[in-house]
Amino acid sequence: MMSWMKCCVFPLVLLCMWQLQEGAHACRCLPVHPQTAFCESDVVIKAKVVAITTAGEFDDIKYGIKLQKILRGPIKNYDTIYTAASSAACGVTLTIGVEYFITGPLMANGAPYASSCYYVVPWKSSHNILVERYRMGCDCKINRCFALPCEISGPNECLWTDWLTENSVDDVKNKQCACVKRSDGSCAWYKEVASPGRG
Repeated sequence: MMSWMKCCVFPLVLLCMWQLQEGAHACRCLPVHPQTAFCESDVVIKAKVVAITTAGEFDDIKYGIKLQKILRGPIKNYDTIYTAASSAACGVTLTIGVEYFITGPLMANGAPYASSCYYVVPWKSSHNILVERYRMGCDCKINRCFALPCEISGPNECLWTDWLTENSVDDVKNKQCACVKRSDGSCAWYKEVASPGRG
């Protein structure tokens, strides 16, 4: 009986502990508005993915890119971008042949690093306008609101309330709005095709 316990139960306990440890290392970061990601990133680029290299099961994935535009950060000829090998480590999956709007930090070797904690999405023509709005709003602060009531603590803030609705990811403030400074110094949501307004 004791040998059965050693042979079967102990490995099962180890397996359960390993699974719990894996779950504890899942990617955890609060949702970030595209403007916040733009303003707080070391580098923001428009790039087309042209190749992919995997160095191993637990190593970063290296994407070869064709740089099309540097929107923020050091002017360099970036030709690669890295990401974690799994979504559990906040890695992102990029597709060869697709153009992306990529925000994120720079690695020690100077290459951009893509993470789901920043903002990495396929490029759309609307990004040309939104990038300029984001740039104008880097002095403003976007506060997330997950549950009512929510308040702003100063005139340089905008409330991001998308997460109070079922269709939060597709809400207008996420994809079409920027928080920009008005002539009186306060910040307000500005929609691409509308006038500035609080909310």
